[in-house]
Amino acid sequence: MAECSGLQFVSPYAFEAMQKVDVVRLAALSDPELRLLLPCLVRMALCAPADQSQSWAQDKKLILRLLSGVEAVNSIVALLSVDFHALEQDASKEQQLRHKLGGGSGESILVSQLQHGLTLEFEHSDSPRRLRLVLSELLAIMNKVLESNGEFFLKSSELFESPVYLEEAADVLCILQAELPSLLPIVDVAEALLHVKNGAWFLCLLVANVPDSFNEVCRGLIKNGERQDEESAGGRRRTEALRHLCKMNPSQALRVRGMVVEECHLPGLGVALTLDHTKNESSDDGVSDLVCFVSGLLLGTNAKVRTWFGTFIRNGQQRKRDNISSVLWQMRRQLLLELMGILPTVRSTHIVEEADVDMEPNVSVYSGLKEEHVVKASALLRLYCALMGIAGLKPTDEEAEQLLQLMTSRPPATPAGVRFVSLSFCMLLAFSTLVSTPEQEQLMVMWLSWMIKEEAYFESISGVSASFGEMLLLVAMYFHSNQLSAIIDLVCSTLGMKIVIKPSSLSRMKTIFTQEIFTEQVVTAHAVRVPVTGNLSANITGFLPIHCIYQLLKSRSFTKHKVSIKDWIYRQLCETTTPLHPQLLPLIDVYINSILTPASKSNPEATNQPVTEQEILNVFQGLSGVNPNFCSQESGMQHDLCMWFYVQGENTRLTQRYSITTQLLVLYYVLSYEEALLANTKTLGTSAMQKKPKSYSSALMDQIPIKYLIRQAQGLQQELGGLHSALLRLLATNYPHLCIVEDWICEEQITGTDALLRRMLLTNIAKNHSPKQLQEAFSMLPGNHTQLMQILEHLTLLSAGELIPYAEVLTSNMNCLLNAGVPRRILQTVNKLWMVLNTVMPRRLWVMTVNALQPSVKIVRQQKYTQNDLMIDPLIVLRCDQRVHRSPPLMDITLHMLNGYLLASKAYLNSHLKETAEQDIRPSQNNTMGPEAPEVTREELKNALLAAQDSAAVQILLEICLPTEEEKTQSSNTHSLLKSVHNTTGPKSPELEEEDSLLCNLREGYPCELLALTVAGIPSMHICLDFIPELIAQPELEKQIFAIQLLSFLCIQYALPKSLSVARLAINVMGTLLTVLTQSKRYAFFMPTLPCLVSFCQAFPPLYEDIMSLLIQIGQVCASDVATQTRDFDPIITRLQQLKDKPHEVSGLCKDSSNKSYSRDIASMDPDVRLCQCVENTIIEIINMSVSGV
Repeated sequence: MAECSGLQFVSPYAFEAMQKVDVVRLAALSDPELRLLLPCLVRMALCAPADQSQSWAQDKKLILRLLSGVEAVNSIVALLSVDFHALEQDASKEQQLRHKLGGGSGESILVSQLQHGLTLEFEHSDSPRRLRLVLSELLAIMNKVLESNGEFFLKSSELFESPVYLEEAADVLCILQAELPSLLPIVDVAEALLHVKNGAWFLCLLVANVPDSFNEVCRGLIKNGERQDEESAGGRRRTEALRHLCKMNPSQALRVRGMVVEECHLPGLGVALTLDHTKNESSDDGVSDLVCFVSGLLLGTNAKVRTWFGTFIRNGQQRKRDNISSVLWQMRRQLLLELMGILPTVRSTHIVEEADVDMEPNVSVYSGLKEEHVVKASALLRLYCALMGIAGLKPTDEEAEQLLQLMTSRPPATPAGVRFVSLSFCMLLAFSTLVSTPEQEQLMVMWLSWMIKEEAYFESISGVSASFGEMLLLVAMYFHSNQLSAIIDLVCSTLGMKIVIKPSSLSRMKTIFTQEIFTEQVVTAHAVRVPVTGNLSANITGFLPIHCIYQLLKSRSFTKHKVSIKDWIYRQLCETTTPLHPQLLPLIDVYINSILTPASKSNPEATNQPVTEQEILNVFQGLSGVNPNFCSQESGMQHDLCMWFYVQGENTRLTQRYSITTQLLVLYYVLSYEEALLANTKTLGTSAMQKKPKSYSSALMDQIPIKYLIRQAQGLQQELGGLHSALLRLLATNYPHLCIVEDWICEEQITGTDALLRRMLLTNIAKNHSPKQLQEAFSMLPGNHTQLMQILEHLTLLSAGELIPYAEVLTSNMNCLLNAGVPRRILQTVNKLWMVLNTVMPRRLWVMTVNALQPSVKIVRQQKYTQNDLMIDPLIVLRCDQRVHRSPPLMDITLHMLNGYLLASKAYLNSHLKETAEQDIRPSQNNTMGPEAPEVTREELKNALLAAQDSAAVQILLEICLPTEEEKTQSSNTHSLLKSVHNTTGPKSPELEEEDSLLCNLREGYPCELLALTVAGIPSMHICLDFIPELIAQPELEKQIFAIQLLSFLCIQYALPKSLSVARLAINVMGTLLTVLTQSKRYAFFMPTLPCLVSFCQAFPPLYEDIMSLLIQIGQVCASDVATQTRDFDPIITRLQQLKDKPHEVSGLCKDSSNKSYSRDIASMDPDVRLCQCVENTIIEIINMSVSGV
């Protein structure tokens, strides 16, 4: 709006005075400034005020005195004397007429036919007619704006263009809007003024006389504005008008800029306002508002805003309007000036030798960036990256030259300097077109060489772990392995923005890196000398040495160039803390792979060395003064109890050399290494490696407190990332006996709320009990139980870690608890303490417990079992003192260990099978059965061994439940104890619930006295219904009898349709066997199975008819066998027939009466007679059961 250049606008001082109604400041205004504000001041003086205070009365007098000397006030007073109600009615009629006749109609109700031009009419008219003239012209423009549908037009109007009458027209306009606000909304008026000449000047006067409407007008103009204001004349006029408004009220300029961003309209206005604000703010060394604003638009999280402003940049470049009137040009010029302002000196890209620098002191080739400019330089670099990478800005030659000078400058050794160098390096990679001449390329190479030389100094002085040296190494490794996409990701991550980088643009940089700066051998040799990151955690961001080592390991550079990396990795694992750095687990995985897999087939020895056992042991022996020499299995028993140094924060006498993070990572390494070694056994067996990697010894694994570490990891899951879940996976695969469900449930109880409450009850007395005092209390057991009970109760208040020192005393004295007279409460307390210890040291605890519970003969012989012995033969656990079988608390411990060692044995045999798989590789090559035959055979043998172990364990447990000859004759106390043993052994034996074990024991059979116990106590016994038909079909009579007896209990326990069908099958089989068995076998078969028919009838009444028919048939067969004998058998047969036909007549009979009636038959030793008697008793029981409803 160049037409407004000669007009006087309202100053910020005057607008603020009007906004605050500061009469004193208004009185200080000059006459021209005061003239612009007369409409509002006159209305303020003449209208009745809402404020009736004394202070406003005084201010009003000052305003009247101020207006008294101004001649133009009289004309404004005359304007205010008009009948505005009639004027509004006429205006409404005119609007209706225009809508009816169309916007182009020349008829007007407000103004009659004009004799002269609008300007002359305005000059010759009185105040009412002047109001009508301006109102008519304004309404016409507003109507045309509504009809234009957003298309911009410029309305020619004499009234708003004549410089003579501008002030009078402005007075009329302000009075009309103030008196007719409903007819002339100020936002609509402002929109209409944009379409006339001098519209910005009229708009500023209008808003200055209604200062409260500033924000409303600005928001309305922005909301109705174009998305790209530089694209059209209307957008530029709107931007210019809003700039004038913001110059009038500069305190609201940034708020208006916020409206621009919020609406995503008029981007040029936002930049222009920022430029105006930047010029007004004090110049300092900080980041300017322009840099912050544009960076926020392009690097913010709002994609809509980013796209909107990027379009503004791209469109601005296409117009080729690089003159001073372009907002984009002004922005680029201002940014370039800021960039040049922080450069130390004007530099040349001409490269001189070191000697030439001394000869030309005025030329600064190696200029250093000032410390106060580093942050601003980094911000400018990121902004230019965003402008070029996101908004598509194409830098001019001057901009490219100055950017390259800034990027290759050398900052001071501060954290900000490290950040600046990293950004500069990534910008060189992202925008290689900035380097276009050989001189510039040589300058870049020299700067990169300086980076390599100074990175160690920067890291030591700045104190930043993530230095730019690691990034150089990482990029070099990516170039060597041709991972250009990884370099692009690295650049985008460092710059903090997603930009499009073509891989082809990195070709020249790749040549420079791989051939001139970093050859692969140089990269490898340099990487291993890089110090490890101290206290490495996820809190340390950026690119660290660990990233470089990971990439080199992945590309097998260390093994290719025979560089040992084992020590570096071990040191880095020892320098870790929480939260866990996400690169540590991938580093360990790729390191293990480099140990087991050669870098190439031509060089099978090109592998890394594993961590030694001594180094691993050192991590887990944190006691100061303890010799970390490797301990044997036997001598390590006492040493292993020293694990109580792990009690964190509870025993200040002992400290840890390594953090829990280091210990968990080393544990992860060991478990992953063992798993990977087993998985690659076949490959290693066929490889040409001379020195093949070996498994870690079992003695080392016994020294690692695996369960304790897993428990610690469980409490640190949030800080350990995926390490806890990875350890659980490895544990479930290789150490299933440490993943028993009952143990996890027990841990929840031990570490839950109850444990916290118990800790609150912990007294100093409980803390002062030593293992020696516990041993003395055990030695007093025969005569004094009180002291032991007291100490044990106090120990229950301790945590699992605090109980570790008492483990040896507790287990070694378990044999004493088997003596008669030991209170049950002591046994239960010992069981409770054992379960707590089992959560932190299960493997060592199991070995000590098994050795302590051995029979006295073995203890005298000093026969000590090892962990390996128990995994090979888990049944050793059950070869304990026989008294353990009758002590439910100790039997509970024994069953727990048995379950664990059975699982351990399975894992041990699986690993053994994989370890020795190479033995079958050579023979299988000449085997006609195929190469897989030996492995299948070994697998079957292993499965058979495991099944035999489980079956033997089940059989032994079942035999334990049988009473001995001595117990059969003892009192009821012994029977109650035996019942407790049953309750402990049955439900708590997972072996009894396994399908294979149950099937194996069913085939072998077991005493019928235990059927009631097993069916009622083992939840999974219902699966035996699937195996009973197979048992019944066996040729052995004993197995058939066992199957029918077991079926009778299962039918009572599980009255299912399946049970009914199997029972019907059993009845049919019994009927079939009746016809084929000899007399002796018939007696041996039916005597134990006939009582089972009662259970069948009880469970399934529909079988009554079939069972009764079977019983009568049995009686008839027996009668036929004795038909030739002198004994008259007919009465018995007749009675059996009567019992079947008329059961209600003999329902009151019982066994006693029947036995009494036929006492002479009972006395007979004839098998058929006794079998008939059993048939009769069975029928009577069925009848009584059916009648009584039992």
